Amino acid sequence: MEETKMRAASLKRKTKETDISIKIDLDGTGASAVCVDDQFFKHMLETFSRYSSFDLNITATGDNTHHLIEDVAIALGRAFKSALGEEPVERVSFFTLPMDDALVMASVDIVDRPWCDADCPDDLYLHFFRSFSMASGITLHILVYRGFDDHHIIEASFKALGKALKNAVVVRKDLLSTKSKVIMESD
Repeated sequence: MEETKMRAASLKRKTKETDISIKIDLDGTGASAVCVDDQFFKHMLETFSRYSSFDLNITATGDNTHHLIEDVAIALGRAFKSALGEEPVERVSFFTLPMDDALVMASVDIVDRPWCDADCPDDLYLHFFRSFSMASGITLHILVYRGFDDHHIIEASFKALGKALKNAVVVRKDLLSTKSKVIMESD
């Protein structure tokens, strides 16, 4: 019988501005328990969990909404990267998601070259996507093809990101790279 590796991580982040506890399981069912003060943000994190099928437990408080969203994104990105481990994965994926008036595509590459370019009608959520990308080390592009309702555009972005990451973290037998594994040494 082949041993199953658990792709999960726990992380705590405490600063002057925020206090965050996160647990993530990449091989979950999309179950979530999210406790944050901002109800729309809570809804987005639960939506991300459901569409990615990642189990997600988050408890977070902050002195203001900006710090809360930014620091949760950083902690979630670091927890995601830790849970991913070193196993080879599909790595690259995209997903286009319709939601009422909104049509949004998220495209990801789990490559440890962080970059984010996201169309987002709200600076706080643009900051979320950028902070998540930098902390997790992924390349992330979010394109809004259409939409006029900011709520729908942001929610479709979280859903599309969840679906793209769900597909990108599928375990492969070999590394998807022409460079093979890069080994770094330091003195």
